Amino acid sequence: MLNSTPSFHSLTPSDLTPAQWHPFMVGAVAPRPVAFASTVDAEGRVNLSPYSFFNAFSANPPILVFSPANRVRDNTQKHTLENVREVPEVVINICDFAMVEQMSLASTEYAKGVNEFTKAGLTELASERVRPPRVAEAPAAFECVVEQIIELGQNHGAGNLIICRVVRAHFRPDILLPDATGIDPFKLDAVARLGGDCYCRASGTSLFEVPKPNRHIGIGIDQLPEHLRTSDVLTGNELGRLANIERDSLPTPAQVEEFKAEPMVAYTLNKYRDDAPQLKKQLLQLGRQFLAEGRLVEAWKVLLVE
Repeated sequence: MLNSTPSFHSLTPSDLTPAQWHPFMVGAVAPRPVAFASTVDAEGRVNLSPYSFFNAFSANPPILVFSPANRVRDNTQKHTLENVREVPEVVINICDFAMVEQMSLASTEYAKGVNEFTKAGLTELASERVRPPRVAEAPAAFECVVEQIIELGQNHGAGNLIICRVVRAHFRPDILLPDATGIDPFKLDAVARLGGDCYCRASGTSLFEVPKPNRHIGIGIDQLPEHLRTSDVLTGNELGRLANIERDSLPTPAQVEEFKAEPMVAYTLNKYRDDAPQLKKQLLQLGRQFLAEGRLVEAWKVLLVE
């Protein structure tokens, strides 16, 4: 939690050129998923290109939106945008770590008509509902029809929102949850875009869980005891986790008293019984340890010890 007003480097976008503003925006709004979009033009020529201005915006109807921005350099438009105006269909392929270098290569500004599948060494797989092919190597692919194209401006760097409705989706079996009710994020091995040349890989220890508050009504940080709320030991994340507990789940005074017999708590109480400030600090540290282990109720018990 902040104990003082921080200083910021503040900018007004209109005071900068698009080239100056762009790295600040894409550097901070990150990581961004990548729409690896395959399209065809009126002559049937295939294009494949990645766009990190992308996300899901509706489940019913199933809507994905990505934005091929006008080039900052010369204000020209991307072949993908030209193609969906001619043939309003697209396959949005999802990129995993195993194909990130090939995906990046496909972003090369090849001449119109050059097939990036060939340049990037990727395999065309016929779609079932739309004309553009999908990427066989992609762990997931969404066949879409283009519902609308919204131009956000005419200037260098202006976005063009391509609003896509999913009509068919394909998921590699090895990324599914055991009961096939969804995607296992630990198996997807997704990549996302940051600023500059940087990407991130969503796998292994970079994944973590935060219990969803919509499963219950947490008490909120404002309801934490003052000694926790104003602690210089507990972080904002830790306070948030403590506050995401229902009032009925808080330990009773009797449970807190009983918890004093827990070996680690008993050891701490005995070792620092003659040093109240140090005891308070050690109990806070012990509470942090329980939180790190996912033991929310135990953390509450030790933090309420007096």
